[in-house]
Amino acid sequence: MNRHLSSTLLHARAYSRAAAPPTHRQITKLYETHVPVSTPEKVVLAVGSAFTALINPLRGDMVATLGETTGRRFLTSMRDQMLSSSSGRRILRERPSIHTSTIDFDKLRKECAPNTFGAAYVSWLDAEGVTPDTRSPVRFVDDEELAYVMKRYREIHDFFHTLTGLGVTVEEEIALKWFEWAQTGLPMTMLSSLVGPLRLSLAEKQRLFGTYVPWALQTGASATPLMTVYFEDHFDVPLDALRAQLGISTPPPIQN
Repeated sequence: MNRHLSSTLLHARAYSRAAAPPTHRQITKLYETHVPVSTPEKVVLAVGSAFTALINPLRGDMVATLGETTGRRFLTSMRDQMLSSSSGRRILRERPSIHTSTIDFDKLRKECAPNTFGAAYVSWLDAEGVTPDTRSPVRFVDDEELAYVMKRYREIHDFFHTLTGLGVTVEEEIALKWFEWAQTGLPMTMLSSLVGPLRLSLAEKQRLFGTYVPWALQTGASATPLMTVYFEDHFDVPLDALRAQLGISTPPPIQN
């Protein structure tokens, strides 16, 4: 756990001890990365992470903490959505993980035909100089299955980039958050969608709200729920065919 998040948790525990009687029920650790916290501590964490994320939307640790401390109802809805499809149930049963230790990226580079989803995915990772290993672990979700749902959501983020064709500029990342908001309803995606534009220039805001946001809301709402997609089975599928299958159109080009 990083220093800033540890400090926030210490403050949360100090406030909760001062505000509540010393008869808290012991909370059991439910999975490897779980950090059990009481309800008062979780409230303080949620408020503190929201405030910090408002000041600095680039604080990924605080955005992640906000998502975990406020998203239970939406994670439950996402889990139920997964349970409604055979592929979603298979994901919940098999618990696949997207990591360099579980996916052979060299094999994707060598064996996936050009223009396939797998080739586009690994090319996007290489172009951006990132790996799937940097996602924040889930800590504050007090349900082992819902913790996996949050973990899966974080791990398929780069698949969203690949499918939508969106890069990592501030405008494009915000547009993707609008897309994710339409897909999941998670509060921290709403916060990023609404606060992120404050960092943009007037011209960038006009492009965002004139082009990206209408596309993101319409496409995110009408596309197949991506949490139900077993993406690892589709690396050999042509990218355009997968987009058509999932109901995803790429955003219109931005006119600078």
